[in-house]
Amino acid sequence: MIDRPTVDRILEATNIVDVISEYVSLRKAGTSYKGLCPFHDDRTPSFSVSPAKGVYKCFSCGEAGNAVNFIMKHDQMTYPEALKVLAKKYGIEVKERELTTEEKQLENERESMFLVNEWAAKHFSDILHNHVDGKAIGLQYFRSRGFRDDIIEKFQLGFCLTGKQDFANAALKAGYKAEYLVKTGLCFERDNGELLDRFNGRVIFPWLNVSGKVIAFGGRLLDSRTKGISQKYVNSPGSEIYQKDHALYGIYQAKKAIAKFDLVYMVEGYTDVVSMHQCGIENVVANSGTALSVFQIKLLRRFTSNIVLLYDGDEAGQHAALRGTDMLLAEGMNVKVLLLPDGKDPDELARNLTAEAFRKYIEENQTDFIVFKINVLLKGVTDPVKRSEAINSIVQSIAVIKDPILRDTYLRECAHRTGMKENTLIAQMNRFIYNDREQQRKEQVREAEQTVSEEQVLRPATPMQQASKVETMLVQAIVRDGEKIIIRNVLNDETGEKINLNVAQYIAYDLGLDNLSFKNPLSVQILTEAIEHSGDENFKAEEYFTHHPDILISTLAVKLSVDRFQLSESMQMKEREVDLRDRIMHLILDYRMDYVEQHLKELQASLSTESDLNKTMEIMGEIKKMQDMRNVLARKLGNDIVV
Repeated sequence: MIDRPTVDRILEATNIVDVISEYVSLRKAGTSYKGLCPFHDDRTPSFSVSPAKGVYKCFSCGEAGNAVNFIMKHDQMTYPEALKVLAKKYGIEVKERELTTEEKQLENERESMFLVNEWAAKHFSDILHNHVDGKAIGLQYFRSRGFRDDIIEKFQLGFCLTGKQDFANAALKAGYKAEYLVKTGLCFERDNGELLDRFNGRVIFPWLNVSGKVIAFGGRLLDSRTKGISQKYVNSPGSEIYQKDHALYGIYQAKKAIAKFDLVYMVEGYTDVVSMHQCGIENVVANSGTALSVFQIKLLRRFTSNIVLLYDGDEAGQHAALRGTDMLLAEGMNVKVLLLPDGKDPDELARNLTAEAFRKYIEENQTDFIVFKINVLLKGVTDPVKRSEAINSIVQSIAVIKDPILRDTYLRECAHRTGMKENTLIAQMNRFIYNDREQQRKEQVREAEQTVSEEQVLRPATPMQQASKVETMLVQAIVRDGEKIIIRNVLNDETGEKINLNVAQYIAYDLGLDNLSFKNPLSVQILTEAIEHSGDENFKAEEYFTHHPDILISTLAVKLSVDRFQLSESMQMKEREVDLRDRIMHLILDYRMDYVEQHLKELQASLSTESDLNKTMEIMGEIKKMQDMRNVLARKLGNDIVV
């Protein structure tokens, strides 16, 4: 477990804009930064980052937090894992105490799988560079492809020995459990419990996620056994940490360049990515043999909305480009296509061209999707039925574009190139749009009905819902203004001294007069810690809680303080002490009123089921007491007296 001083150093060193920029393309907007939210299907920038506050907030889906929260949420990490990522980024040595037996047992499965993969990547790399077979077979292969040592190191390329159990035996000897060797897909398990290496005799291409953690491997078979074998390439199977339709090869190495150029090149294979990096083009990723998925597109769209598909010009390359086009358009991507001629692939071009020459070649030869689709689907087609089907397919692609101006532009281009009447194409496009919207509407209605049904089952309405709202408002006041003085020169009965009370202290004091307390444990903890730190010099409640080590508290604090960084500081008005005091007092009265209303409902429910006369009279007396209290509170709040 990471000690508190180390945590504090990490949090102090962290620049939230610097951190989030590695995942999201941010644009400066006043004193804040904006971008597309990575946590939902965001089409307009609703994701705001405040460097001054060190927090982020999506004003569409509501996700909020600090830099640690972001990494935890984005990369599905634990709190310690996220801290280690930041520590590594800022060169901070992480000091940890020895975990207890119970804590070791609680280490999650995901972390164990990441650790196994990290070790495996280092093992494969070590074999490549230091083992006689690794150098003779694996390294020789990479040399034959023209890969430099720095590129081999950059992509952590490696080699798995040809023995069927060499890797498994090495992993077991290093202390890694067979369970995780199987779950990560590094090994197979026979019925007798024996482990076999999945990647034996193959050069290794590790897959890294956006944060740089090894999630999977790809392996290519090299020796004479490739003759007659269809599976030259083998990838890790799906697991808890790797879903192939969610991942893109090279995304970790490419993300900064993608954001810099506001453009990504999509290729098919590992070697295409590696070769282009060696050429000097780094904004490139590969989906490596899998059909492009919505998840992969959303991942790319965090960094850019511009994509160029670089595929082989053969039939397979054409189909691959066609499959992905509609999904890319539907997700708001600007799509260009370049089918390489004469059997060439990006790997070959990258080895023969400089980065500048390669980019120039792409710029001069790429086409937009409409020209590409017309050329592919209508080339040499004379049959009226097939031609009609092709044009329908093109119009359907245009229909998924959200921007009406762009959609109209492409439609005019389609009419011009196909010789069709524009009105005819417009009518057909409108039918596609209507049918799509109708389908979406039906799905939304179905999802809404399902959500309401689930909420009714899982979260039935309770009488305390209103009270929880007032409680949240009080906690919000503590987070925002907990350290501010609102009561001055109050006589302390015990010491005889005059003292001042800040917001947190006054809330605790006033509620304590009637033995009242918050219902939510987080609310209780926030109030308690605000009081504990009230005597600390330079204590700022908002800063303290938005960067709290407890993920739940920091997330809640950010959400409660969000409008503070939504507006520029010049637009924010400071609340006068007297106004703040009046607001807090009014909220406490509201909280008391809610408590009384809740207690009255409970008493009335008890009265309806009570048969004992003495207890009935006792309950009625308590009801009268609560009604009197309610009337007093109502008068203080300026409401009508409730009889």
